[in-house]
Amino acid sequence: MPLSFHPPSALRFDSRCRRSDIMRRFVTIALAVLATAHLACSPQPAAAAVVVTDITGRTVTLPRPAERVLLAEGRQIIALSLLDPKPVDFMAAWLGDFRRNDSESYAQYRQKFPEIDQVPVLGIGSDGTFPVERAIEIKPDVAVLGVGFAPGGRANDVARQLEAAGIPVVFTDFFVAPFEHTVASVRILGRVIGRDERANEFAAFYEQHMTRIAEHVARTAGPRPRVLLETHAGVTDCCYAPGAGNIGRFVAFAGGDSISASVTPGPTAQLSLEYVISTNPDVYIGTGGAHLRASGGLVIGPGFDAATIRDRLAAVVARPGFAGLNAVRNGRVYGLFHNIIATPLNVVAAEALARWINPQTAPDLDPGATIAELNTRFLAVPLQGVYWIDQK
Repeated sequence: MPLSFHPPSALRFDSRCRRSDIMRRFVTIALAVLATAHLACSPQPAAAAVVVTDITGRTVTLPRPAERVLLAEGRQIIALSLLDPKPVDFMAAWLGDFRRNDSESYAQYRQKFPEIDQVPVLGIGSDGTFPVERAIEIKPDVAVLGVGFAPGGRANDVARQLEAAGIPVVFTDFFVAPFEHTVASVRILGRVIGRDERANEFAAFYEQHMTRIAEHVARTAGPRPRVLLETHAGVTDCCYAPGAGNIGRFVAFAGGDSISASVTPGPTAQLSLEYVISTNPDVYIGTGGAHLRASGGLVIGPGFDAATIRDRLAAVVARPGFAGLNAVRNGRVYGLFHNIIATPLNVVAAEALARWINPQTAPDLDPGATIAELNTRFLAVPLQGVYWIDQK
């Protein structure tokens, strides 16, 4: 009779457990594979459509947040930089105004984002032309245009042609009426690229700082100082200035009486030297930047040191007829980086204006601290340079 061996019951149980455990693992893995295959084959939920009301009141619908944006004002890269740490990733094309007029800031962007040089440039943007055919070939998800391209503007046919080609158009405004439209324009751009929360965060920051300025101005007694804000301050002709719009509105908000506001309600004005002398401003503020380097005008902003800026500022107010102005005789002469005005960073300009116009009531307004906060909390490319200065 053959000898047989029967394992103890404990061993038989252990063997069954191992087989059962292996089977459970096999089933678990199989179910996971099937679930993965199901997800891969199942349609994924589509991104929600984006509905935005632009600065002109038009309602525009995009099928999803835009990933490729055409910027018809190159300086709007500053707004993108506030909303996303990689603003260049959104840029399908842009006009060359930022690249040409603010070469030093452009160099800072290029240093951090070398790929910016590969973004197609659709002309300069200052001559009223716009290469619509090229823009259509690029096929952006959306074209973000300034209000100069809106119906009734100088180039409204551009928007019509883009929309006829199936490219949605959204209007913003950081130039004509930036005092009224800056916050709304940032929110519009945030909605377009799916950064609503970030846009609202910046809007709260902006409005808080502007409220502080208003509170300081409300405490000011006496007549408003007369202010000459000369844009693109040079050493030859006098004087380009804002009208009641553009930065002129900020002068009034900061407690000043702009001598050019009554000349035109629009964003720009041309003043004669005789008019400037007759109004005899109490405060002189010149704007400038790298674009005035060759002409001898006021240079200020990234790439320039304080001594060079003050030398240029002194030359600007040494022109014939300026020496007798109250502003020059009393040492109330200041310089401001021009390209900060037509961007959401105009809050820095507003604080500087308030300090200069009413220094006795606004000594604790600190544009330098505001720049530091912008750099820390928002800007993908920090502001590095001298953006506002006094002559002393």
